[in-house]
Amino acid sequence: MTQIAFISWDYGPEIFRTDFFSLRWYGVLFSVAFVSGYFILRKMFRSEGLPAKAVDPLIWYMTAGTFLGARLGHCLFYEPGYFLHHPLEIFLPFARDAQGTFHFTGYQGLASHGAACGILAALALYSWIERRPYLWILDRIVVVVALSGFFIRMGNLMNSEIYGVQTSLPWGFIFVNAGETVPRHPAQIYEALSYLAIFGLLYCLYFYRRAAVRCGVLSGIFMTTLFSVRFLIEFIKEDQVAFEKSMPLNMGQLLSIPLILAGLFLWIRQKKKQENCRN
Repeated sequence: MTQIAFISWDYGPEIFRTDFFSLRWYGVLFSVAFVSGYFILRKMFRSEGLPAKAVDPLIWYMTAGTFLGARLGHCLFYEPGYFLHHPLEIFLPFARDAQGTFHFTGYQGLASHGAACGILAALALYSWIERRPYLWILDRIVVVVALSGFFIRMGNLMNSEIYGVQTSLPWGFIFVNAGETVPRHPAQIYEALSYLAIFGLLYCLYFYRRAAVRCGVLSGIFMTTLFSVRFLIEFIKEDQVAFEKSMPLNMGQLLSIPLILAGLFLWIRQKKKQENCRN
């Protein structure tokens, strides 16, 4: 009988380490997500006759909303008991051991659903201060957020985290650094490629069909497709926390449902409108 050669994934999360510093793949890919988003937004603004420098404050709002939302989302949705007793660790990249000594750990735990909520809130504040239509802003942001999702999931792959359940498929990954000895679905890659495809769709609609797409439709398409993908892939992912094992749907799926419904509502509602919004 021919033995199937699974993929042994033993790449470490660090690019290099010194005595005082380590450069990790996740941090680099997270940064690449923001840099690539910045240049795409500049291209969008220029295509509409807006000054490229108008992107700068938007990026700051996005950065703050993404990080605060993702961090709070993880702490509140997945580990509320721990972080209620260790509130400083929510915002500080340090953890205290049993002897009371603090150690640098980085931010271990960021939730995409929390990031989505943080981005929506940050854009609402930006819209109010800069006096630009909320849906107009959101339609441009979702394009780069989809691409960011691709980079972040590839960072999860390099960390050997958020992987799938056991599989017999030939492309199953054995995540050696996570202590796994059996092949599992590379759910990070499934999500990353799905998000990249959603980015390609939104990018083409914006640059080649913008005049025909009603304001808010891109946002509706993004929320519907991206969180539907997330909902489906969760069926083959390992639970992130123990309490999910007793749930018919895990936390990621429960949080995806309202975003899918909101996306469908926005997509259908805005598609029926006769006028597009302007900046």
